[in-house]
Amino acid sequence: MSSLSTTADAAQNFVNSFNVLYAEKHKAFEEQFWGTKMNLSEGEYSTDLLASTKSDMEALLADNDMLQKAKGYLNALDECKEVDEDLAKTLGVIVRSCQCYNMGDDPSAQDIRNKTSKLEGELGEKRNFMKLGYTNSSGKFVESSSVALRNKMRTSNDESDRKAAYEGLRSIGPFVCSNGFCDIVKLRNQLAKSLGKEDYYDYTIQNAEGFSKKRLFEILDDLEEKTRPLMQQAREELSERHGVAALEPHNMGFMMAGSVIQKMDPYFPFSKSVEMYARSYAAMKIDYKGAEMCLDLLDRKGKYSNGFCHWPVPAWVKPDGSWQPSRTNFTSLADPSAVGSGHTALITLMHEAGHAAHFANIKQPSPLFSQERAPTSVAYAENQSMFLDSLVEDAAWMAHYARNSNGDPIPFDIVEERIKSTHPFAVFQLRAMLAVSYFEKALYELPDEEVTPERVMQLADEVEKSIQGGFSPRPLLSVPHILSDEASCYYQGYTLAEMSVHQTREWFKKQYGFIVDNPKVGPTLEKAYWECGNSKNFLDIVRDLTGKDLSGDAWTAALKESVEDRITRERAEYDEMISKLSSGDAEENDIDLNMVVEFKDGDELIGNSSNGGLLSACKKFEAFVASKMSSDP
Repeated sequence: MSSLSTTADAAQNFVNSFNVLYAEKHKAFEEQFWGTKMNLSEGEYSTDLLASTKSDMEALLADNDMLQKAKGYLNALDECKEVDEDLAKTLGVIVRSCQCYNMGDDPSAQDIRNKTSKLEGELGEKRNFMKLGYTNSSGKFVESSSVALRNKMRTSNDESDRKAAYEGLRSIGPFVCSNGFCDIVKLRNQLAKSLGKEDYYDYTIQNAEGFSKKRLFEILDDLEEKTRPLMQQAREELSERHGVAALEPHNMGFMMAGSVIQKMDPYFPFSKSVEMYARSYAAMKIDYKGAEMCLDLLDRKGKYSNGFCHWPVPAWVKPDGSWQPSRTNFTSLADPSAVGSGHTALITLMHEAGHAAHFANIKQPSPLFSQERAPTSVAYAENQSMFLDSLVEDAAWMAHYARNSNGDPIPFDIVEERIKSTHPFAVFQLRAMLAVSYFEKALYELPDEEVTPERVMQLADEVEKSIQGGFSPRPLLSVPHILSDEASCYYQGYTLAEMSVHQTREWFKKQYGFIVDNPKVGPTLEKAYWECGNSKNFLDIVRDLTGKDLSGDAWTAALKESVEDRITRERAEYDEMISKLSSGDAEENDIDLNMVVEFKDGDELIGNSSNGGLLSACKKFEAFVASKMSSDP
């Protein structure tokens, strides 16, 4: 046997061992993540175990001996004339992953990382159990999650309730700043600087996206500059339509769409949201490749205040060629009794289920290619989910899937009213995304002595007024991403992804003429965007499909489309879908996304699609929601 063959065998054994070890440690951490975030009582879950399993996983990735071995084998394989591409690719992702966590020669760096993880876990637990809510117009304190407070601001006819809900959201800032967030910011910066980076934001963006903070803000500054006039114009129009009080943060969402959300509500029943998402995905031929998915969708006390999708078991192709399907945990915070909850739930479902579909379809020879942390690009991960959740706002999608209890489609008059109410102000979403990134940039550029609760809260207000033109309906310090390690300095990913979403939608429209219910969508995304995982650069992936470098041009063009043109276009697409449905076959009695779905509410099992199929499980979920609504006061 040649020395090169021996080296290849040794390299393969190293890769096999690393993959198994990583998968074990990844699973242990993710199970703690789920158990603590969902506040489960069945099983052994704690913030201490969350911190220790996270440290164990990161210790493997930060192990300098592992990094050097992977580099050594990769260099040795370069001398081979015939190299196993999968072996070389996997050694490459091990090197890239380990470099994201390697603490260098400073022995204190790992200690800083561990200390930060412990503080993050403690703050996360305190935030989960924070007494959050608002005092209503009757003087009663109503406990509410941040999602419920935001929904109250969008839908309540009572301005005093809307203002109280906003004040409830504002209370998160002082709470987190006085419960460890400032110490976490200092430690994050200390870690980044010990590793030779400018600050924590620079450290994170280089790990996740592969370019510097300076390059990122060249892109964001250009988008900010181009859309500032649109933002100013939108604020002026909102004021002209509804009076200057409409610009108050507690009024903006309601003045834009409060009444139309109420009209839409009967056509977005929360209990049917899972079925509608599943039917929509099935029509696009999206296949989950044998995955398992656990859904915990209802809001409750002690539950983490943001929807997310994580993978205790990533999908990957094992050395013997066998397929390891993904196992997904997926949550939202729906209140079925709240006006607008069904619409919000559908957007969340389409979004998080997009993540699940993406990561279920990554076909690479290591779980490192199909996990959501660095070196996986945030923009790459969010592009998939945001593309799919964007469909809920399409008139064609609503014509098919927005149905009342009698099965009647939402009338186009309501769709038109929504366009008139929201389209002139769509730039507000863009500016809100930008604000999070500009806040975190400024936050991590503060000198340590200025990282105080008072200064951090002042900075958040300054950025809101500078980027959004006034106080934000979603106060920056209420955004949960900024607290947790895996999501801090993350929000630019949404902005870059939204650029890609519009560019990808533009490509599909030009290529096929339509997106909703297009059976080519799933297979196209699978081959062009999903299978590669993080083995390809995000910018290259977008260019390879659309034929263009990533830019904000398609997004800006969508914002500039006149209300009249938007209504004309959407009307044609709505009518075309209604015509298709009237001449087509009835809905399938069951749908197959090639996965097992389990519905849970905390520790309680509601239904499982392995017993009777997905629609049967959806019916059990509907019955559970109905029972919960009838029993709630």
